[in-house]
Amino acid sequence: MEEKKNPMGYKPIFPLLISMAFPPMISMLIQSLYNIIDSIFVAQLGESALTAVSLIFPLQNLSLAFSCGIGIAMNAMIARHLGANNDKDASHVASQGIVMSLLHSLLFVLIGLFFIGPFVHLFSQDKDVITYGLQYGTIVITFTFGSFIHIAVEKMFQACGNMLVPMIMQIIGALINIILDPIFIFGYFGLPAMGVTGAALATIIGQFGAAILSIYLFSRHNEHIHISFKHFKIDFQVFKNLYSIAIPSGVMMCLPSVLVSILNGVLATISQTAVAFFGVYFKLQTFVYMPANGVIQGLRPIMSYNYGAKQKDRMDQSIKAAGLTIATILTLGTLLFSIFPTQILSLFNANQAMLEIGISGLRILSISFVLSTFGILMSGVFESLGKGNYSLIISLLRQFIIIIPLSLLFISHIGLSGVWLTFPLSESIASLIALILFIKVYKRINLID
Repeated sequence: MEEKKNPMGYKPIFPLLISMAFPPMISMLIQSLYNIIDSIFVAQLGESALTAVSLIFPLQNLSLAFSCGIGIAMNAMIARHLGANNDKDASHVASQGIVMSLLHSLLFVLIGLFFIGPFVHLFSQDKDVITYGLQYGTIVITFTFGSFIHIAVEKMFQACGNMLVPMIMQIIGALINIILDPIFIFGYFGLPAMGVTGAALATIIGQFGAAILSIYLFSRHNEHIHISFKHFKIDFQVFKNLYSIAIPSGVMMCLPSVLVSILNGVLATISQTAVAFFGVYFKLQTFVYMPANGVIQGLRPIMSYNYGAKQKDRMDQSIKAAGLTIATILTLGTLLFSIFPTQILSLFNANQAMLEIGISGLRILSISFVLSTFGILMSGVFESLGKGNYSLIISLLRQFIIIIPLSLLFISHIGLSGVWLTFPLSESIASLIALILFIKVYKRINLID
């Protein structure tokens, strides 16, 4: 039969899953490096500098949510047109999507120029923190349009079935950042020491480097999509269609930014050190969750294909394989954070105050990794089955609805440990709800025994 020619219909599930998940896993890990690298080097400048960079992180994540939301929408629409052998409409969507990305990046130009100061003042009155926050935030937020371009082109590559080139682009961008960070921050090779300004410049140059390379490679190694801005006019129908996909995706990606900003406000009532530690933790946890999300990216098309083919056995195998892979990744993360908290925090030049907060904090927070296995898995399964609303419910439970009110309650009765405890509690509740929804969905589609 024709469908047998598609590897998603016959290839053994586990090697198929790994082959489809590995490139996005690497790409997402590399993506998280930008902020981690900055924090490691900036930490050498002192706690105030680290706190400032931590405070700006939610805005960086917000820009990533905007750019990825539009990119995911471009990917879906372009792939649909290419599947119908309609290169013209695919090219039209790509051109509209790039313009849409650039228009949205202007929002962050305005934020970077006019709102960084008020934003930092919300969470700190420390003069050094405010100064560092302005220096770092003004650059990385104002010039984020390089990242918008890079991600748009990356998603176009993926829509054409090319997962390898986006990974290479991410690696090169990260390498540029890694090389330039110490040179700019501490002043090597005759350059002046620029401190947090240097860290921001290294990040932006890395992003622009990846963007320029992506444009060059796409122009050389793409046969189906032809971008043109000659006689360009905004196609509001295409914009509407892109928004219909981009908004739900963007909202889910915005949740961590909202969560971090609110919790920074809560933690600031305790100490600046608590804010600095939480900023470090939230960046570190991306190294655990990014590979898990990469597995989900590999799972979605496999589940969707076999759902359409009514191959229940292969769907079940896919869920089990993805679940075991995610569980392994997250369990290793829990063990790593629990066993080596001191060594991990030392990477960020942690002082005694941060170690006192951070060692117990990492051990409590890391419990949430392994507890989140089922919630993450089910979010991917629900999206594969066209139940994006259920996926949003799980994400809200995991990252917003439970953590924020419990943090406000627990911090006054238990202290900082109470805030950290809300994370494993939220994952446990979200997993229970996910199980209930999973049984409901599987029964409805007549695929459960």
